[in-house]
Amino acid sequence: MTQGDTVVVEKFSTRLEAEMAAGLLESEGIQAFVSADDAGGTYPPLQYLRGVRLIVFPEDEPRAREILADWREAQTQDLDEDEDFEEITEE
Repeated sequence: MTQGDTVVVEKFSTRLEAEMAAGLLESEGIQAFVSADDAGGTYPPLQYLRGVRLIVFPEDEPRAREILADWREAQTQDLDEDEDFEEITEE
């Protein structure tokens, strides 16, 4: 596989988030790869500076972007629901 055979579908600020997204894509039958230039994991701050790339094959790109967009929307909805939560206190 060469760089021309793949597409970066999204960049993340941490390897953990990229790995979660890759797992989501793989659970949907899309082969995904995570690439980070962080000195082999020995210097994680480089992840924030350079980003962690989520890579798929070109034929999977449209579906991968759709799945990731749905995932982002679900995360946003979860945050909105948390804001609506009212804390119950005992008096």
